[in-house]
Amino acid sequence: MMHTGIAAQLLDILPKEKIKADLIDRYAFAGDAGFYYLLPQAIVQPDTIDEIKKLFAFAAQTKVPLTFRAAGTSLSGQSITDGILVDLSRHWKLIQPLNNGLSVRVQPAAIGAHVNHALKKYQTKIGPDPASISAAMMGGILSNNSSGMCCGVVHNAYHTMQSVHFVLPNGHDYNTAVADDYTRFAIEDKPLHDGILALQQQVIGSDALLKKIRQKYKIKNTVGYSLNAFADHQHPLDILAHLLIGGEGTLAFIASAILNTIPDKPYKITGLLFFENPVVAASFIPALKSTQAEALELMDRPAMASIEHLDYCPPIIHGLPANATAILCEYQASSPEALEELFFKASTIIQSMPLIGMVDFTKDAVAQGKLWKIRKGMYPSVAAVREKGTTAMLEDVAVPLEYLGNAVTDLQQLFVKYQYTNAIIFGHAKEGNLHFLITQPVNTPQDLAVFEQFNDDLAQLIIHTYNGSLKAEHGTGRQIAPYVKDEWGSEAYTIMQSLKLLVDPDNILNPGVIINTDDKCHLKNLKTMPVVEAEVDKCVECGYCENRCPSRDYTLTPRQRIQVRRALQRLKQENNQQEYDALVKAFQFAGMDTCAVDGMCATDCPVNINTGELIKRLRRENHSPFSNRMANTVARNFGAIERLVKTGLQFGNGVNAVTANKGMAFITRTVKKIVPGFPLWIDSITRPVAIKPNEVANADIVYFPTCITRMMGADKQAQNTLPAIIQSLCDKAALKVFIPANTTGVCCGQLFTSKGFSEAYAITINNTIALLWQQTRQGAIPVLVDVTSCTHSLQQAMPFLTEENKALYNKLRFIDTLDFAADYLLPRLTLKRKLQNIAFHPVCSVHKMNLMPQMQAIGKACADHATIPFLSSCCGMAGDRGFYYPALTHAATKSEAAEVMEMPYDGYYSSGKTCEMAMTEATGCNYQSVLYLLDACC
Repeated sequence: MMHTGIAAQLLDILPKEKIKADLIDRYAFAGDAGFYYLLPQAIVQPDTIDEIKKLFAFAAQTKVPLTFRAAGTSLSGQSITDGILVDLSRHWKLIQPLNNGLSVRVQPAAIGAHVNHALKKYQTKIGPDPASISAAMMGGILSNNSSGMCCGVVHNAYHTMQSVHFVLPNGHDYNTAVADDYTRFAIEDKPLHDGILALQQQVIGSDALLKKIRQKYKIKNTVGYSLNAFADHQHPLDILAHLLIGGEGTLAFIASAILNTIPDKPYKITGLLFFENPVVAASFIPALKSTQAEALELMDRPAMASIEHLDYCPPIIHGLPANATAILCEYQASSPEALEELFFKASTIIQSMPLIGMVDFTKDAVAQGKLWKIRKGMYPSVAAVREKGTTAMLEDVAVPLEYLGNAVTDLQQLFVKYQYTNAIIFGHAKEGNLHFLITQPVNTPQDLAVFEQFNDDLAQLIIHTYNGSLKAEHGTGRQIAPYVKDEWGSEAYTIMQSLKLLVDPDNILNPGVIINTDDKCHLKNLKTMPVVEAEVDKCVECGYCENRCPSRDYTLTPRQRIQVRRALQRLKQENNQQEYDALVKAFQFAGMDTCAVDGMCATDCPVNINTGELIKRLRRENHSPFSNRMANTVARNFGAIERLVKTGLQFGNGVNAVTANKGMAFITRTVKKIVPGFPLWIDSITRPVAIKPNEVANADIVYFPTCITRMMGADKQAQNTLPAIIQSLCDKAALKVFIPANTTGVCCGQLFTSKGFSEAYAITINNTIALLWQQTRQGAIPVLVDVTSCTHSLQQAMPFLTEENKALYNKLRFIDTLDFAADYLLPRLTLKRKLQNIAFHPVCSVHKMNLMPQMQAIGKACADHATIPFLSSCCGMAGDRGFYYPALTHAATKSEAAEVMEMPYDGYYSSGKTCEMAMTEATGCNYQSVLYLLDACC
């Protein structure tokens, strides 16, 4: 159901594949991480500056505005629109370190953490370090003038931006790294050039305004436009370039920028200091700041209480008094000696402070990680337990450092006044920057009245009592637009209005953001959070999950799946049956069929949501009684099914042998046109294997060959099969391995559980547990599983077992191939050689089972250089889903494959057959089990 009017017109300037105007696309992109919501008319995904220029001309002609979005992690309503949403996340990903890492060129869809990874070998990093850096993209980091925990006001986006290439609403583009563009700007855009000069004269001609600008930028401030550009720079092009930083996409499109980098100090020492109350804690911030502390993170008592239930919480926190305040303090240096000297000097000052307790400073990375987890765990802890249907609002203010303690106390009193009982305060104390989290319903006029009064009181407190910033880091957006004039004054606000009119006279870029004539705009288009499903109701739509999702560049991301579920509930409440039915129908493919249910979304989710669990439940509920009966029949007769599949695979490989490996692909594509649910043949499919039994007495381990190994366990290049490799390795390690005589029909059940056939899964897993109980001598011998996802599936089986099998299951031990290789084989084997360079693909279950250390240990033992690609993620195969939706695996593996193909390797290894197949398809390189690697080195 395409929004045909705007889409048809857009086809005149963009190809169809770059336009998304179906109903499900519009709802999937309607929200961002903030608490505002607008339904776009269309989403476009341009990938060239020429297409951007065409969009600008289109917007000017049709009067349909444009809003740019990169990651959509903004919090103030600046990346939503009811016009055309320009999604940059699919393209615009260039990261190019320059001058030995002293600077870096980036495009707007480059993720901040990815930029730092590219700079790591130079021991540098970008200045901005927002908490969202693992998801936030450079377009937003620049457009919001991001800072973060350590960068302060010195190394934010504004101060580290060296040059920028941008496109104005009139279609003219300029690059401040090109000297001739300064002359060209003065000629081709003379009215704009002269207008900026006139505004600059207004600024520097007003002593009061100039003083106000200097004062306001001593602390973090992202309210309004970056007026300091008029004071800091002389040429109109430089002034305009710096106005774009923090301009929130209202003035131009940033195509690329070069940023100066800062040193990445690898040596750190971290501790936690406790003070009697926030006033006392804040009074010692200047002293701590003078010790060159890199980070000073303040946490009030309610914030600490929010994480007391977590296992990594230090015991001392439980007994702290009601007003206690913590400061997380970290020192960083470029060498161990420099760190020792720095901390020695700081210790004298710290020891003189009136502490009521402390967690000792540590250099241990694990212990440091736990301390930072305390700080970063507060937001998700409160967001996860908020009342259903309420919105988690993460606010962001800054005050001069001398007022910090009193500001915390006054904010706490404000929370009491408005009955925000679970509100918490934390923030970057070093810069007087406070974040606070409240949960607010926005469903009734009474709710909105409370929200309005709270915002007015907050503005009075921060602006007038403390001369601070209503938005320190998160940008003005729609939320603070009504307060810009109040914070800056009439003179400054008039200059901002003039600037917007001068640069964007048709108001086509992000209208309503920063400059808005509606003083109630912050109370409109608020995002409601209807109760939908228990698995995802606590989602705050932050978008941190999206970078992990295999379908992110194909259909929907986890956040978008949840947004569509919430949209369905809103439509139901509005009795909009037509759109509801259309959205349900579209969600089947985009939301259900193409979700890999891999659970990797939970890895980066601050509230630990596994959207795959929701999709599996929805699949389960959508199955008809007939489908369930068929699945149960397959489960009960899996041995016969396995033999049938083996016959088909033997036949298929035979066909390919006489058709130059083209026959089966053609046959299955043809059948799929008639039967859409038919799987496709891929080149990496191999033959079934014959497993030689070895039912020895007094075995050290029982080998459970998974069904995927039995059916297609042959290797494309190696003569030995995986079961033969396992037997060979056990012989070399003097381990007795029990290989059952008949494993046909035995399965972990992952095939069924991923598709939502829970009863069929229960049938399968109960049969398997009963059999393994016998083969392991009643649990006395551990079970080796040769596919990591199958190991994980077996380890999650308890809820589906009969009471009798639960008792047996508790005595069984399941060993994955990575555990087996690292813990059983490596200590017993004599490795005769090392490969030079190898590449690993860690399957999803490696992350979920915390097996990365084992993979790294195997790589260290077997190769001079073992690479785990930085962009490695779920391959999208999802067991067998890649056979049905090959475009899913293609989209999922694209980035990792490109990274792997940057250099040749001596071997490519993983721990799951279908994942190995997916990576083989993506790279053209033969991926094998890690056990092949060990065997090659023996």
